[in-house]
Amino acid sequence: MGTPAEIPAPRPSAAARVSPAAAVPVSLSPSRAADFMRCPLLYRLRVIDRLPEKPSEAATRGTVVHAVLERLFDAPAAERTAQRARSMVAGEWERLRTARPELASLFTAAEGAADPAALAAWLESAERLVDRWFSLEDPTRLEPAERELYVETVLESGLTLRGYVDRLDIAPATGDLRVVDYKTGKAPRPEYKDEPLFQMTFYALVLWRLRGVVPRRLQLVVPGRAGTC
Repeated sequence: MGTPAEIPAPRPSAAARVSPAAAVPVSLSPSRAADFMRCPLLYRLRVIDRLPEKPSEAATRGTVVHAVLERLFDAPAAERTAQRARSMVAGEWERLRTARPELASLFTAAEGAADPAALAAWLESAERLVDRWFSLEDPTRLEPAERELYVETVLESGLTLRGYVDRLDIAPATGDLRVVDYKTGKAPRPEYKDEPLFQMTFYALVLWRLRGVVPRRLQLVVPGRAGTC
C-alpha cells in the first residue's frame, strides 16, 4: 500500500491571522467610544474589521453645515448674516464633492444619471438647518477662539484620545472655556440621550489634560430641532 497522502493543515481565518497587537486600537475618538458603549460589535466592525460604509445624505449634510458654520466666522461680524450663510451651502457642497467624488452617487437616478431635483431638495434641507441655527445663536456677537480644533492627549495606558471640537469660546473677562458642539441630525432617542453628553465630556477631559482648565460650559447646539442644551 502506498503512503497515505498528507492532509494539509487548515489555513487560519483572516481574523485569526491578524496579530493581537494590531487589533488593539492606539487611539480613540468620542464617536468610536460611543460605538463601543452602544454596541461592541458595531465598534469591532468599524474599527477592527474596518468594513466599508456607504455615505449617507444625512451625514453628508452634517459635514456641509458644519463647514458653513465654521467658515462663516471668517467674515467680519456685521456680515455674518443668514443670507450669507445660506449662499455658502452650495459652495461647501462643491468643495466636499471635489474632495470625495463618490458622494455624487447620493444624487443619481435609478439608471445612474444625475438627479438635479434630488440634489436641489437636499441643498435646500441644508439651508434650512443653517437658517435654524440663527434662531439659536447670533454670530455677530460671537468671536470663537477656535473652530474645528483638533485635540489629542495620551493616557498613561498609551491610548490616545483625539477628536475635533466644533467651536471653543473663551470669555474675555474670565478666561472661562465653553465647548460648543453642533448636531445636525435628529434628536437622540431616549435610550441614547446620554451619548451627546458623553461626547462633550470627552472633549472636556482632553482639554483639561491639555490646558489644565476644566471647561465652564458644555453647549450642544441642535439646529435640527432648534434647541440648545
